Amino acid sequence: MTTTPAAAQSVPDRQSTLTCWLDYWQSIHATAIDLGLERVRPVAAFLDVLTPQIPVITVAGTNGKGSTTTAIASIYRAAGLKVALYQSPHIYLFNERIRIDGESVQDHVLIDAFVAVEAARQAAGLTLSFFEATTLAAFWIFKQAVCDVWVLEVGLGGRLDVVNLIAPSLAVITNIGIDHVEWLGDTRELIGFEKAGILRAGIPLIFGEADMPQSVRAQAEALQCPVIQYGRDFFWRDQSGLVEQASAPTMSNGLHETEGASFTFATAALTLSVPSGHLASHNLSVAMAAILAGPITISSDHLRAGMISARLAGRFEQHIYQGLPLIVDVAHNPHGVMFLRTQLDAYRKLHVTNRIHAVFSMLGDKDIASVVDLMRDVIDSWHIAVIDVPRAASLGQLQTALDGLSVTVYPTINDALQGAGAAAYADDILLAWGSFHTIEALHLLDNKIKMNSH
Repeated sequence: MTTTPAAAQSVPDRQSTLTCWLDYWQSIHATAIDLGLERVRPVAAFLDVLTPQIPVITVAGTNGKGSTTTAIASIYRAAGLKVALYQSPHIYLFNERIRIDGESVQDHVLIDAFVAVEAARQAAGLTLSFFEATTLAAFWIFKQAVCDVWVLEVGLGGRLDVVNLIAPSLAVITNIGIDHVEWLGDTRELIGFEKAGILRAGIPLIFGEADMPQSVRAQAEALQCPVIQYGRDFFWRDQSGLVEQASAPTMSNGLHETEGASFTFATAALTLSVPSGHLASHNLSVAMAAILAGPITISSDHLRAGMISARLAGRFEQHIYQGLPLIVDVAHNPHGVMFLRTQLDAYRKLHVTNRIHAVFSMLGDKDIASVVDLMRDVIDSWHIAVIDVPRAASLGQLQTALDGLSVTVYPTINDALQGAGAAAYADDILLAWGSFHTIEALHLLDNKIKMNSH
């Protein structure tokens, strides 16, 4: 159904602020999430962004999409290419979602894109959701900038996500876990079917797990997509040998960074020693497999240089807060939390740590009980607050999931961080986690944290 915004809705213009435009896009559509491509396709066609004549790498998956897209873009940049990178959600500023050559686009660039998207929307006579409008703006910006390659992270699922308007040259599915069940289904087979929707006839698929759902395999076979799968076609080893899970990344702030630390990436055709960098080695290996199977030839030197420079906020990101280690992580589903546990275990083998004090909150539509249960025996005290977003878990939801644990309630996430810091002693660590929004809420303290980081 095509609809237009209410007549009373004030449309921003080129002189409006970015905040004004973002508020506008959040207000004109009936729902925040509206999966499907046919309604939005006419707007994309009007913008002439549907067929970029350059390589496009699309990355879907339950977890690891941000790290994988970051690494792919970083490697291409190291090779001297002009790289467009689209990711979501952001942590601190909306501009983080749209990057060219590693730099977030400026407000005026976004506003120009929103003006163009609004004109196309009106020409098509329909409304757009926030994610649809902002994703189309990213495509328009990338086309105007004449980039050499687009690296696109799928927002939700794959088949019906607006990112899937663009036919990729290569598809990556990092992994398949249980998340967003109300939109994607409650089994790996159902979710795999949605994520495999990014495939196109004959393009390579990089699959980042050893266990591939039949729904993904069937779609790849039907489209005759060459499949490069972790555990079968590519592997990685750390210093202790072949591993089936990702190990902790080297830390970007100097708390732990071993000079020359590396892992070994291997296929049937080659073996490479690769710097561990600042992201999880498993995600880096998936990115490498994508680069090697992709449409652009990259040297081993550029691979290594890209690995070293790839960084992403909110993925086991480390700082010092009031003299204490502060780990920031956006893990928000069981699959992601299992990985967080792995990283914490590796961290504690390298550092003398006593207790872990969690600054924690989640969205209400997530599996809070399962997430908390996975961390019950890891975290010593919980410092919680309700996130200031519409989908936030209520205090009652959080307290129910945390029943029987040491919990202190605060008005805001910032207050919870201060409380956790006050409760901690030497050799304790702080862990802020549970949602992108939980981390975003720390923005007011960001300058203070950064000043105290190594």
